[in-house]
Amino acid sequence: MRTLPLRRAGVFALAVGATVGLAACSGGAGGGSAAPAPGSSSSAADETGTRVALSYPGGIVVLDGETLEVVGDVDSEEFTRLNSAGDGRHVMVTTTAGFQVLDAGTAQDEPVLTDLVFPAEKAGHVVVHGGKTVLYADGTSDTTVFDTDALLASTDELPETETIPGVEAHHGVSIVLEDGSFVTTVGNADGRTGIVVKDPSGATVAESADCPGVHGEGTAQDEVVVFGCENGALIFDDGEITKLDAPDQPYGRTGNLFVSETSPLVIGDYKDDRDAEGYLLNRIALIDTAAKTQTVVDMPEGAEYTFRDLARGPGDLGYILASDGAIHVFDPEAGAFTDAFPVIDAWEGPAEWQDAHPAIKVSGDIAYVTEPAKNMVHAVDLTTGEVLTSATLEVTPNEIALTR
Repeated sequence: MRTLPLRRAGVFALAVGATVGLAACSGGAGGGSAAPAPGSSSSAADETGTRVALSYPGGIVVLDGETLEVVGDVDSEEFTRLNSAGDGRHVMVTTTAGFQVLDAGTAQDEPVLTDLVFPAEKAGHVVVHGGKTVLYADGTSDTTVFDTDALLASTDELPETETIPGVEAHHGVSIVLEDGSFVTTVGNADGRTGIVVKDPSGATVAESADCPGVHGEGTAQDEVVVFGCENGALIFDDGEITKLDAPDQPYGRTGNLFVSETSPLVIGDYKDDRDAEGYLLNRIALIDTAAKTQTVVDMPEGAEYTFRDLARGPGDLGYILASDGAIHVFDPEAGAFTDAFPVIDAWEGPAEWQDAHPAIKVSGDIAYVTEPAKNMVHAVDLTTGEVLTSATLEVTPNEIALTR
């Protein structure tokens, strides 16, 4: 174990228009699916391998994914959210101006927080699928779409984008399917109700208002799309929407979904008590997109988690970083937990969702786990449970995103 010094990579000003409200708040809690598979990337990015971006109050530190050595540290806002841009090199940083582009660098270039900003009022979810990166603005419900690999072609200007205007502002999410279909949430300032699907011409293909509190999305095998609801889930498949009822009624909330594009089985966080205090959860949702069923599985005794603690990984298995400090391995086909890998000390849930608390992200067979109480990050081989590398930082890590 070692302590790694921080190194500034530089500070860059935001390039934003006067129409962007600098007082707009960041996106709401929780991303949708697990980190998406990146598109084709440059040879330089391929040589570099995975980069790990970690936010902390006032900045973002970037680590080499193999050694966990600090390769860059940049100034940012007090609280930012991080999402992979999907191209193997860039990270979207949600700021008060919109989605700012972090170039995680290559073997030849240090990371920089560029002056490229996709303007958005209350920047929220980022979804990567089918060669497209989709940005959602909660303040307007506008959706911005661009080719995922486009950022690799130019570092001087934003790529060509398509903006799909929103109808009524809400904390939502959108996805563009490979055939050009556009799937987006529906809601307003009073709440969120469901989804609508439109074909490339803009004509409505399907819609449902039977998904109170709709949140998050995931795309499973055969491009079946799933959204979480406060009483179950919605599945869009082959032009039709199916509502799944949660085992607990009237409230059984799934808000964040974790998928594999080679499996019809989806796992999600699950809350069965609307009035429960805190953010720790002790059950997970299991959705079968082929059978159109939803079940709930209890976590092992003494193991709880938050929305930051679920991932998919090798063998299409689920990996849940729990409050007992272990990564618990979940087999969706068996509907059961099969193993546990001790990684960090036991921890308590956050007072607010934005507060730093342990998180997990997966790239290939490797899980990256944060341990804010010790200012640490760990790389874990999910095929063996071995902690490969650990590093102590000079800052407290909060959000985490991987370049691949």
